[in-house]
Amino acid sequence: MPFFKHQITRFRRRAAKPSASVSLGAGTDPIHQYLDHLLSSSTDPAVVQTSKEELQSFLSVYNRYVDQKTGKQPIEWPRVQPPSGQQIVAHDSLAKAPTVSLDKLAVLKVNGGLGTSMGLGGAKGALEVREDLSFLDLIIHQVEYLNEDRSVQVPLLFMTSFSTEADTSRILQRYATRPVNIITFKQSRHPRLLKDTLLPFARSMHDGKAAWNPSGHGDLYSALHRSGTLERLLSEGKNYLFVSNSDNLGAIVDERILAYMIESQSEFIMEVTNKTKSDLTGGTLIDYEGSLQLLEMAQVPSEYIDEFHSAKKFQIFNTNNLWIDLRGYSFQLTVCLICRSAVVHLALQRIMDQESLALDVIARTKNIEDGRAIVQLETAAGSAIKYFKNACGINVSRERYLPVKNCSDLLAVRSSLFQIERGCLTMNSARTFATIPIIKLDSHFQNIHQFQKRFKQIPDILELDHLTVSGDVYFGRNVTLRGTVIIIANAGQRIDIPDGVVLENRLVSGSIRMIEL
Repeated sequence: MPFFKHQITRFRRRAAKPSASVSLGAGTDPIHQYLDHLLSSSTDPAVVQTSKEELQSFLSVYNRYVDQKTGKQPIEWPRVQPPSGQQIVAHDSLAKAPTVSLDKLAVLKVNGGLGTSMGLGGAKGALEVREDLSFLDLIIHQVEYLNEDRSVQVPLLFMTSFSTEADTSRILQRYATRPVNIITFKQSRHPRLLKDTLLPFARSMHDGKAAWNPSGHGDLYSALHRSGTLERLLSEGKNYLFVSNSDNLGAIVDERILAYMIESQSEFIMEVTNKTKSDLTGGTLIDYEGSLQLLEMAQVPSEYIDEFHSAKKFQIFNTNNLWIDLRGYSFQLTVCLICRSAVVHLALQRIMDQESLALDVIARTKNIEDGRAIVQLETAAGSAIKYFKNACGINVSRERYLPVKNCSDLLAVRSSLFQIERGCLTMNSARTFATIPIIKLDSHFQNIHQFQKRFKQIPDILELDHLTVSGDVYFGRNVTLRGTVIIIANAGQRIDIPDGVVLENRLVSGSIRMIEL
C-alpha cells in the first residue's frame, strides 16, 4: 500500500486528532502522490527506510506550511509583546563561581550549512579560520581542553546534512585517536518545491543536490531520536545539551548558565544578546499571551516589519545558543526501572509527537541555476522554547555571539582583533573598546576566493571602529586601519592600498585621493 496515501497522523507514535487533508487540486492529493513516487524510485531497503522517515518529517512540515498559507497564521500581531523582566535573565546576575558538574553535559554543534553566501561549495565548518585551523578543528580543541581541565568526558556531537557529511568526516578523521568522544548524526533531507506549484521537482530519491535542502536546525529533535543518539546520551547519564552553530566560535560551555539551569529547573534556555543595527532581521523572543516564544522575521506581517526591526521595542535577538534539559521530556512519564529502553521510547512522546512539537515553518524562496523559483521549508530549533517548562532567555555579552555569516565577519575573526586561546576566540586585550568594529565589504568581497585575492594580508584593525569598502579595492601587506575608514572605488576605477599604509579616520576615493574625516 502506498506510504503517503494516508494522512501523516497515521504514522505518529500515539493517537492524535487527524489533521485536515492537504489537497492542492480538486479531489486529489498531489503531494502524497509525488512523495509516493519518490519513495518508489529506490529499491535499496536502507535508502527506502531512511527516505520514509525523512519524507514523513517533510510532510508534517508541509502540512503546517499549507495551513499558514491558507490563513491559519501562528502569530496575531496585536498579541505580541516584548518579554517581561522575569522571562529574560541578565548573565551578569548569575553566580560568579557556581558549583556544577559537567559530567551530565553534552555539546552539540549544528554543522549542516554550506557557505553559499560566501561562494563556498562545501561545509562552512570546514573553512579555515586561523592558523590553518577550521571551525571544526577549533571546536574540537575547545572540548578537548574542557575535558582535560575539568577531568570530565563531555561528548561532542555534530549534526551534519547531506551537503556537509563528507567534509565533516574528512576533518574528523584527524581526531580518530584523540581523547574526545565525537558523535555525528545527520538531519533530514527534504525536497525543494517549485514555487508555482508547491510540489517537489525531484523525480527520484537519487536526484542531485539541487533538488533537496537540509531541513533546518529545528530537525535536531527528530534527528537526535531517529539516529538513536538521544537514547545513547541518556544511557550514558547525559541530561543536559548545549547547542550552537558551528560558525559561532564564541559559543563555548558556560558553567554559570548550566548551574542556573539546574538550580532554576529550567528545561530550555535561549541565549540572547542586545541588538545592533546589523541584527535587525534576527529572530527575537516575545511574550505571546504569557508564553515565551521565538518570533522570526518571516512570521511578521509585512505592515509590522518596521516595528519588528525596532530596537526600542524588541531589544534582543536569538544567538541560537540553546541549553536543553533532556530530562525535561525524558522523565515526564512514570519511570520504569525494569525496562529503560521502553521508558526512553515512551518518554519521547511529549517532545517528539508532531502534535506537541509543531515547530514554526520558515519558507525560503530562492532561484536555482536554471532560473526556476523554488521554496525550501525549514524549522528553527529555538521555536521549541514554547513547549518546555520554566523556559527563559539569558542576555549574554556579544563575546558569546561571533558568527561568520559573510566575508565581512571573516575579516574580523582572521584579524589581530582576536586571539586564539585553547581553541577559543578571545578579544585582544590591547583593544581599547570591547565592541567589535562595524565592517561592511561590498559584493566585490562576497566570494571567498575574491576576498582572499584582495587581501595580501589581513590589515591590523585593533583600533578600528568602522570600515566600509566599495568597488575594486586591493589591500597590500602591513596595512593598519584605525577609527573610521571609508574606501570607495568608482566604476571603472581600481584602488590599491599600498604596503605599510596607516589609514586613520580617512575617506579614500578615486586615484588614492585621501580626505580626513
